[in-house]
Amino acid sequence: MADVNIGIVGAGIIGLTHIETIRRTPGFRLSGIVDPGPRTPEIAAAQQVPLFENVEAMIALGNVDGVIVATPNELHVPVSTTLIEAGIPVLLEKPIANTVEEALQLLAVADRTGIPLLVGHHRRHNPIIRAAKKAISEGSIGRLVTASVICTLYKGDDYFGAAWRVQPGVGGPLLINLIHEIDLMHHFFGDVASVSAASSNAMRGLAVEDTAAAILQFENGGIASLAVSDTAVGPWAWDLSAGENTERFPAHPVQSHFLSGTEGGLSLPDLAHWSHAGEKSWNHELRRKILPLAAEDPYGAQIRHFGAVIAGKESPLVSGLEATKNLATIDAIRKAAESGCVTPVRSFAKDQPAGREASS
Repeated sequence: MADVNIGIVGAGIIGLTHIETIRRTPGFRLSGIVDPGPRTPEIAAAQQVPLFENVEAMIALGNVDGVIVATPNELHVPVSTTLIEAGIPVLLEKPIANTVEEALQLLAVADRTGIPLLVGHHRRHNPIIRAAKKAISEGSIGRLVTASVICTLYKGDDYFGAAWRVQPGVGGPLLINLIHEIDLMHHFFGDVASVSAASSNAMRGLAVEDTAAAILQFENGGIASLAVSDTAVGPWAWDLSAGENTERFPAHPVQSHFLSGTEGGLSLPDLAHWSHAGEKSWNHELRRKILPLAAEDPYGAQIRHFGAVIAGKESPLVSGLEATKNLATIDAIRKAAESGCVTPVRSFAKDQPAGREASS
């Protein structure tokens, strides 16, 4: 069977992660790069692939089966639209767009053309998350009631040298980091009905928040609390505990996600399951067991899934509509933090264009 030819648009930090993933994944081949950066010619030469001036030039060569879009956020929609209009399936890095309206425009294009759009909320491909979702779906913790998530990621001053990271509406840990947690909460609970929130830029004094907290109320009655900071020191974050990308982040033996249901509880990333051995009461001891796990690189799993999507064998695990809901929730968190009021999350009709994608 011939290799799946994958193009990359955007060879920054996450683009390089995708390039390395393609290199080490059997059955996939990097076929070209689009990126105007000064280091890109060196990267393309090292990978022995062509460097294109723009997306149109990559398309014209006709040597891509699918393209990963890992550009700055403001280019997500125009670049993906060009590719989808050309009939090329897209794996688009999060967030799907800068605004919900832009995201809906992209969904309409995908729906009209029938070309698949997969959004790169890569944690969904992590076997830890798959095991947690399976436990919830099978009822091993009963009905999911509440969750607590913490994300403390101290970022050095050099991180903020990139202008977009301090640009309101584009930078800040809500959109850069917390959107991953929002996606997982959607995955576990379902749609968010309303949010309350607070945010602050008091520590760094930048134009974007450095710390925020939100309470999500879900349509099914569940409630989750989430806190994020890129100026607070601590290992309590998925990036620093799950061991997903140890080339960039050390893995610490701590937990960052706590899920509680009517019959049991679950912590992540260790997959510790807690339940009563006998009578269900706070007066009785809980027993602990670790759920089974088969280790797998989530980026490798994601690229293999993308290959199956390109071949028409699978529907996108993270659809454009789901990613748009994540963005709408971030919008509501920002509004709630500004107003100090409980804020409803924009809802989407059942027949909302979704790029002919299947929700997980």
